[in-house]
Amino acid sequence: MGEPYDSFLLVSFGGPEGPADVMPFLENVLRGKNVPRERMLEVEAHYQHFGGVSPINAQNRTLIASLRAEFDAAGVDLPIYWGNRNWDPLLPDTLRQMAADGRRRALAFFTSAFSCYSGCRQYRENIAAAREEVGAGAPVVEKLRMCFNHPGFIEPNAQNVRTCLEQVPPERRGEALVLFTAHSIPLSMAENCRYEAQLNEASRLVAEGAGAPRWRLVYQSRSGPPHQPWLEPDVCDFLREEHARGGLNDVVILPIGFVSDHMEVMFDLDTEARDLCEELGVNMLRAPTVGTHPRFVSMIRELVTERIAGDEKPALGAFGPSHDVCPADCCLYTPRRP
Repeated sequence: MGEPYDSFLLVSFGGPEGPADVMPFLENVLRGKNVPRERMLEVEAHYQHFGGVSPINAQNRTLIASLRAEFDAAGVDLPIYWGNRNWDPLLPDTLRQMAADGRRRALAFFTSAFSCYSGCRQYRENIAAAREEVGAGAPVVEKLRMCFNHPGFIEPNAQNVRTCLEQVPPERRGEALVLFTAHSIPLSMAENCRYEAQLNEASRLVAEGAGAPRWRLVYQSRSGPPHQPWLEPDVCDFLREEHARGGLNDVVILPIGFVSDHMEVMFDLDTEARDLCEELGVNMLRAPTVGTHPRFVSMIRELVTERIAGDEKPALGAFGPSHDVCPADCCLYTPRRP
């Protein structure tokens, strides 16, 4: 069984916290990726539109505070650490601090509910690289299972969609369209993971829980070169096409692929998609992500206690619970170069 777990690590993407951080942050994010510089400058403008500050770090601080209260109430005696892939606090610095504190074995929650290279395997690679950088004494870090079909993820999302649908006039509610959005990824990445299948299953479960008969999974935030195929349709393209077909009066958009309302949600949905809906005369309601919803926070604690105690692993739908330990070839991705 090894040593007992002695710490909890929140692993996330990171984001700039001021205008001067934006370009260094984006260079970290895009290093080694086949992304046109024009796209990087475009994304920089998105961040500068909001003062150069991504909300993701503040949201993670709030989540950590909620988790601390949840852990304390449930008697989970684990200190909480936080490390990012792309910006302070960076994973090597966090693991160095954990080693200095005498931490030997941690459970990690990734701020991603779905399996793909970017959302799981790359974080595991980041942790492995950070452990190598820290060297002797670096703690062992084991990830918690993906939560895309956990009741603690599905139920708050369904509640958030249902709350939006209740704001649609009753006579139009049955025809309201629910769009579930997720970050698009290259098809070559999607081919060796269950990202698309998990997203469809989670969307189905949320739509069922919210009583939404009309729904569709769409994508957002594509960043690759135009000739490279990515998952489609794009949310704005779909809105235009659906409006052109007629009968689109009300749309509820839930960014199901995200666990917090960070920059891509704020710009791609709350700015671009909303502007488009206003132009088309479509009533758009945007459902919040799970964020720090109490049920989502308690779910993270449940993932910890099920691993420690070997408890039953709840999962909705037909997929069953995700694995604890990833197979060697899980979510492998080799970019296809032109």
